[in-house]
Amino acid sequence: MLKTKLFSKIPHALTILFIIIVAVAALTHIIPAGEFERIVVDGRSRVVPNSYHTITSTPISFFDMFKAIPLGFEAAVKIIFIVLAGGIMFGVMEKTKTIENLVGTLVRTMGNEKKYLIVFLMTFFYGFLGVFVGYEHNIAMVPIAAVLSIAIGGDLILAAGISVGAITIGFGLSPINPYTVGVGHKIAELPLFSGAPLRTALCFFGLLLLSLYNIRYLKRITKNKEKSLGKDLDESGIKLSKPISDYTVSAQNYAVLAVFVLGLGIILYGVFNFKWYFTELSAVFLMIAIACGLVVRMNPTLFSETVLNSIAKAAPGAFMVGFATTIKVLMDMGNVSDTISFEMANVLQGLPQNLAAIGMSISQSIINFFIPSGSGQALATLPVMIPLGEVLGVTRQTTILAFQIGDGVVNLINPTLGGLIAMLSMCRVPLDKWFKFILPVVIAILLVSWIVLIFATYSNY
Repeated sequence: MLKTKLFSKIPHALTILFIIIVAVAALTHIIPAGEFERIVVDGRSRVVPNSYHTITSTPISFFDMFKAIPLGFEAAVKIIFIVLAGGIMFGVMEKTKTIENLVGTLVRTMGNEKKYLIVFLMTFFYGFLGVFVGYEHNIAMVPIAAVLSIAIGGDLILAAGISVGAITIGFGLSPINPYTVGVGHKIAELPLFSGAPLRTALCFFGLLLLSLYNIRYLKRITKNKEKSLGKDLDESGIKLSKPISDYTVSAQNYAVLAVFVLGLGIILYGVFNFKWYFTELSAVFLMIAIACGLVVRMNPTLFSETVLNSIAKAAPGAFMVGFATTIKVLMDMGNVSDTISFEMANVLQGLPQNLAAIGMSISQSIINFFIPSGSGQALATLPVMIPLGEVLGVTRQTTILAFQIGDGVVNLINPTLGGLIAMLSMCRVPLDKWFKFILPVVIAILLVSWIVLIFATYSNY
């Protein structure tokens, strides 16, 4: 698959995003501006069904298209900074050799011959983090996969597959995702997280597919390093610096690890009890970095140089986050998001019942590129999709499942999703190479998901 012309012709990530920016600006001259009426329910803005109406068009001018770029950076400043803060934290921890020694010791203990088992277990580990912890909350865990992947003979692409891919699938297909399933069930007036067994099975199968694909990729590049998609990526500071047999964990390493684990514990407590998000997470990342420097008695000059070097390595990913957010800014300026949602719903009318649910998931996949927020997409589209589904003979539970599939699976290749780009940047993996790697997984999971949707339709799920 990696040799096909389709994958080899994927342009650079920056080019992809600029093409989308130009396309969205052009669409505002073609698609009429429109909006739904909205009401506030429990502090959230929710669409009123059958309230769509056109408004005065606001097409994006050539100058406004470029003006939207700095506005995109302004809108994404919190995500941009968490990429930089995460890079600083990892850079300091890498300088202490803690992650390298821990990973080296793990590989030495398990044996390099069990590297495929390590890939399988770590893929599910990161998947479970996505299911139970969340999405962007796991950004601090991503660089560990980079060190581990290279230690067992993999590359940074495999690291992204193990961590970013698994977190995205686990979060996107989680049976207890509060942002998609939770919000959807509230809108549909269904018991919270009902229908969990089928969602759990789909989530497990998605992670199984990814883990087997990761193993297959590792086998391929082990036989021939030239087949590595990440052979030209910067691995400086991530590679192991000595033979596996020489690795041990020092008391100082355990102290740094304790600081890191304590920091993660504080983050989880803040997330679940105080609704912490990017700003608070960034603050804790910086505190972890400083604490790690103090634990190993790093002198101020070395610490400062490490921070600046870490920022330099994280800067390209941080730039991509702001650049991608430009797309959302353009959609808001052009007032076409609601029009796209409305027209997608209209297309579904007339579909036979057994294809209606699949059509819903496809339409949600397309809308997801314009409204990357799961909860935002739920609030904008489900009040329209749920009554439409009932007209088409699709149960509310199946409509929520179709929405979750459309939102969750396509997030693997969504260039407008800031969290995805932020985590890929932690692995130093550009979007174009990620697309080449992950597209077969996306197609496979979508096909399986559509089979599940057909089953759900026929079984009155």
